[in-house]
Amino acid sequence: MAKTRTLETAFEELEATISALEDPQVTLDESLKLYRQGVKLLKYCSDSIDRVEKKIIELKTEDDSDEG
Repeated sequence: MAKTRTLETAFEELEATISALEDPQVTLDESLKLYRQGVKLLKYCSDSIDRVEKKIIELKTEDDSDEG
């Protein structure tokens, strides 16, 4: 069963990734893996926020046109 990621869970995963990166015991290879994971999570969050912003703009535009 595929796990559906929400923006909130992605932020939690990103926070955990950042915490792991801050651990001085993490190896260079593991740091690189964590960094890549963090970049993917950040892109997911950014894309999700962009989609929501576009929907808000569309709704506002529809609302403005209904009033006119």
